[in-house]
Amino acid sequence: MKLLKLLDEKFELWICISLMSCLTVVLGIQVFMRYVMSASLSWSEELARYMFVWLVYIGVSYGSKVMRHIKIDAGLYLFPKGIRRHVVIVGDLIFFVFALIIVYYSWGLVVRQYMFNQLSPAMQIPMWIVYAAPFVGFSLTALRQLQTIVYRIKHINDPFEDPAEQELKELKGDNE
Repeated sequence: MKLLKLLDEKFELWICISLMSCLTVVLGIQVFMRYVMSASLSWSEELARYMFVWLVYIGVSYGSKVMRHIKIDAGLYLFPKGIRRHVVIVGDLIFFVFALIIVYYSWGLVVRQYMFNQLSPAMQIPMWIVYAAPFVGFSLTALRQLQTIVYRIKHINDPFEDPAEQELKELKGDNE
Protein backbone atom coordinates (compact mmCIF):
# COMPACT_ATOMS: atom_id res chain seq x y z
CA MET A 1 0.00 0.00 0.00
CA LYS A 2 2.87 2.36 0.81
CA LEU A 3 4.43 1.64 -2.58
CA LEU A 4 1.21 2.58 -4.38
CA LYS A 5 0.94 5.78 -2.36
CA LEU A 6 4.57 6.61 -3.14
CA LEU A 7 4.05 5.93 -6.84
CA ASP A 8 0.90 8.04 -6.82
CA GLU A 9 2.73 10.95 -5.24
CA LYS A 10 6.14 10.79 -6.92
CA PHE A 11 6.03 8.71 -10.14
CA GLU A 12 6.06 11.51 -12.71
CA LEU A 13 8.45 13.59 -10.62
CA TRP A 14 11.00 10.76 -10.50
CA ILE A 15 10.74 10.21 -14.24
CA CYS A 16 11.11 13.93 -14.98
CA ILE A 17 14.12 14.26 -12.66
CA SER A 18 15.74 11.17 -14.21
CA LEU A 19 15.14 12.37 -17.77
CA MET A 20 16.37 15.88 -17.02
CA SER A 21 19.49 14.52 -15.31
CA CYS A 22 20.30 12.16 -18.17
CA LEU A 23 19.57 14.90 -20.68
CA THR A 24 21.99 17.23 -18.91
CA VAL A 25 24.73 14.59 -18.78
CA VAL A 26 24.31 13.64 -22.45
CA LEU A 27 24.37 17.26 -23.60
CA GLY A 28 27.37 17.96 -21.33
CA ILE A 29 29.27 15.06 -22.88
CA GLN A 30 28.34 16.30 -26.36
CA VAL A 31 29.62 19.81 -25.60
CA PHE A 32 32.83 18.39 -24.12
CA MET A 33 33.40 16.15 -27.12
CA ARG A 34 32.67 18.87 -29.64
CA TYR A 35 34.63 21.77 -28.14
CA VAL A 36 37.38 20.06 -26.13
CA MET A 37 38.02 16.88 -28.11
CA SER A 38 36.99 18.34 -31.51
CA ALA A 39 34.93 15.24 -32.23
CA SER A 40 31.15 15.24 -32.33
CA LEU A 41 29.04 12.30 -31.20
CA SER A 42 26.43 11.12 -33.70
CA TRP A 43 23.95 9.75 -31.16
CA SER A 44 23.89 12.35 -28.39
CA GLU A 45 21.69 14.98 -30.02
CA GLU A 46 19.17 12.36 -31.11
CA LEU A 47 19.03 10.83 -27.62
CA ALA A 48 18.70 14.28 -26.03
CA ARG A 49 15.85 15.16 -28.40
CA TYR A 50 13.94 11.96 -27.60
CA MET A 51 14.49 12.35 -23.86
CA PHE A 52 13.20 15.92 -24.09
CA VAL A 53 10.07 14.75 -25.91
CA TRP A 54 9.39 12.21 -23.17
CA LEU A 55 10.16 14.82 -20.50
CA VAL A 56 7.56 17.19 -21.94
CA TYR A 57 4.77 14.61 -22.07
CA ILE A 58 5.47 13.22 -18.60
CA GLY A 59 5.72 16.83 -17.40
CA VAL A 60 2.18 17.48 -18.67
CA SER A 61 1.01 14.63 -16.45
CA TYR A 62 2.94 16.01 -13.47
CA GLY A 63 1.45 19.47 -14.03
CA SER A 64 -1.97 17.89 -14.05
CA LYS A 65 -1.22 15.96 -10.87
CA VAL A 66 -0.28 19.11 -8.96
CA MET A 67 -3.28 20.90 -10.52
CA ARG A 68 -1.07 23.38 -12.35
CA HIS A 69 -1.91 22.67 -15.96
CA ILE A 70 -2.26 25.56 -18.36
CA LYS A 71 -5.40 27.55 -17.80
CA ILE A 72 -6.47 31.15 -17.86
CA ASP A 73 -7.18 32.28 -14.32
CA ALA A 74 -8.33 35.68 -15.53
CA GLY A 75 -11.25 33.99 -17.31
CA LEU A 76 -12.34 32.57 -13.98
CA TYR A 77 -12.97 36.09 -12.67
CA LEU A 78 -15.66 36.60 -15.31
CA PHE A 79 -17.90 34.27 -13.30
CA PRO A 80 -19.59 35.02 -9.98
CA LYS A 81 -17.68 33.78 -6.93
CA GLY A 82 -20.38 31.26 -6.10
CA ILE A 83 -19.96 29.21 -9.28
CA ARG A 84 -16.20 29.48 -9.80
CA ARG A 85 -15.52 26.07 -8.22
CA HIS A 86 -17.99 24.56 -10.70
CA VAL A 87 -16.30 26.33 -13.60
CA VAL A 88 -12.96 24.89 -12.50
CA ILE A 89 -14.46 21.38 -12.51
CA VAL A 90 -15.89 21.94 -16.00
CA GLY A 91 -12.43 23.05 -17.14
CA ASP A 92 -10.92 19.90 -15.65
CA LEU A 93 -13.55 17.79 -17.43
CA ILE A 94 -12.72 19.46 -20.75
CA PHE A 95 -9.02 18.81 -20.22
CA PHE A 96 -9.81 15.18 -19.29
CA VAL A 97 -11.72 14.70 -22.56
CA PHE A 98 -8.86 16.35 -24.47
CA ALA A 99 -6.38 13.94 -22.86
CA LEU A 100 -8.55 10.97 -23.84
CA ILE A 101 -8.71 12.19 -27.44
CA ILE A 102 -4.91 12.48 -27.54
CA VAL A 103 -4.60 8.96 -26.06
CA TYR A 104 -6.94 7.57 -28.73
CA TYR A 105 -5.15 9.15 -31.70
CA SER A 106 -1.63 8.63 -30.37
CA TRP A 107 -2.33 4.91 -29.88
CA GLY A 108 -3.08 4.65 -33.61
CA LEU A 109 0.18 6.42 -34.36
CA VAL A 110 2.17 4.07 -32.10
CA VAL A 111 0.60 1.02 -33.75
CA ARG A 112 1.43 2.33 -37.25
CA GLN A 113 5.02 3.06 -36.24
CA TYR A 114 5.30 -0.41 -34.75
CA MET A 115 4.04 -1.99 -37.99
CA PHE A 116 6.43 0.08 -40.15
CA ASN A 117 9.35 -0.94 -37.90
CA GLN A 118 11.09 2.37 -38.61
CA LEU A 119 14.37 2.96 -36.77
CA SER A 120 15.92 6.24 -35.67
CA PRO A 121 18.82 7.38 -37.87
CA ALA A 122 21.70 7.53 -35.39
CA MET A 123 20.79 5.16 -32.56
CA GLN A 124 18.68 2.64 -34.49
CA ILE A 125 16.01 2.51 -31.79
CA PRO A 126 12.45 1.71 -32.88
CA MET A 127 10.57 4.94 -33.57
CA TRP A 128 7.41 3.58 -31.95
CA ILE A 129 9.17 4.14 -28.62
CA VAL A 130 9.52 7.84 -29.41
CA TYR A 131 5.96 8.06 -30.73
CA ALA A 132 4.67 6.38 -27.55
CA ALA A 133 5.49 9.49 -25.50
CA PRO A 134 2.16 11.26 -26.16
CA PHE A 135 0.25 8.04 -25.51
CA VAL A 136 1.97 7.37 -22.17
CA GLY A 137 2.04 11.02 -21.12
CA PHE A 138 -1.61 11.71 -21.85
CA SER A 139 -2.72 8.35 -20.42
CA LEU A 140 -1.11 9.43 -17.16
CA THR A 141 -2.62 12.91 -17.63
CA ALA A 142 -6.11 11.44 -18.04
CA LEU A 143 -5.62 9.42 -14.86
CA ARG A 144 -4.38 12.50 -12.98
CA GLN A 145 -7.25 14.61 -14.29
CA LEU A 146 -9.71 11.98 -13.11
CA GLN A 147 -8.09 12.11 -9.67
CA THR A 148 -8.30 15.91 -9.73
CA ILE A 149 -11.98 15.89 -10.70
CA VAL A 150 -12.83 13.43 -7.92
CA TYR A 151 -10.84 15.53 -5.43
CA ARG A 152 -12.58 18.76 -6.49
CA ILE A 153 -16.04 17.16 -6.31
CA LYS A 154 -15.31 15.79 -2.83
CA HIS A 155 -14.25 19.28 -1.72
CA ILE A 156 -16.95 21.20 -3.56
CA ASN A 157 -18.41 22.58 -0.34
CA ASP A 158 -15.05 23.76 1.00
CA PRO A 159 -14.46 27.51 0.84
CA PHE A 160 -13.29 28.39 -2.67
CA GLU A 161 -9.70 29.55 -2.70
CA ASP A 162 -9.07 32.18 -5.33
CA PRO A 163 -6.16 30.92 -7.53
CA ALA A 164 -4.47 34.33 -7.47
CA GLU A 165 -4.69 34.52 -3.66
CA GLN A 166 -3.45 30.94 -3.36
CA GLU A 167 -0.44 31.71 -5.56
CA LEU A 168 0.28 34.83 -3.52
CA LYS A 169 0.23 32.77 -0.32
CA GLU A 170 2.64 30.27 -1.83
CA LEU A 171 5.02 33.03 -2.90
CA LYS A 172 4.94 34.54 0.58
CA GLY A 173 5.39 31.11 2.17
CA ASP A 174 2.06 31.17 4.02
CA ASN A 175 1.09 27.51 3.77
CA GLU A 176 -1.73 27.12 6.24
